[in-house]
Amino acid sequence: MKSSLLIFSFFLLGIVMAQQGWLPDFLLENDFSSYALYALVFLVGIGTGADIKQSFMLIKTMHVRILLVPFTTVIGTLLGVSIFTLIAPSFSLQDSLAVASGLGYYSLSSLYITEVKGETLGVIALLANLIRELLSLVFTPAMAKYFGKLAPIASAGATSMDTTLPVITKAVGKQYAMLSIFHGTILSILVPFLVMFILSF
Repeated sequence: MKSSLLIFSFFLLGIVMAQQGWLPDFLLENDFSSYALYALVFLVGIGTGADIKQSFMLIKTMHVRILLVPFTTVIGTLLGVSIFTLIAPSFSLQDSLAVASGLGYYSLSSLYITEVKGETLGVIALLANLIRELLSLVFTPAMAKYFGKLAPIASAGATSMDTTLPVITKAVGKQYAMLSIFHGTILSILVPFLVMFILSF
């Protein structure tokens, strides 16, 4: 929980400092977050490489079941949002499923949804999938502790291969890094097909 609060605190600190103009212009005019992400993923790669035998042992042990991880993430997400539609009937089932099928890949899914359904639903998709990523970043340690090591990977969705990977690796162990990357890669490939399939009805 301590690490979750620390992550969230830094996020809030960044918002406040940018809003108050306490940062130099070159930080505000340029997006350095991608470079920081590359550095973090590189460090995760080093940690995984140093313990590569355990990583491959985990994948070998799971064998075909490794495919069930992204599959259950998709099913769980769509099932969860279908139940949500019963509670909040102001959203149609198709719209809710389209938003959820972004699986955390907010930039791509919101673009597709905006083109087909308009800006309002596109913005909702952007915010919903962004919030999924932020919640995964903050609550990964708690999810790993109370729901198992696969829970934060599933929660992160497509982002388990990049932005949430360092936090996931720290919470569940270096041997799960390759599984997390595999999971995120499969979901990232599925997102455009899944979104367009749902919107085609």
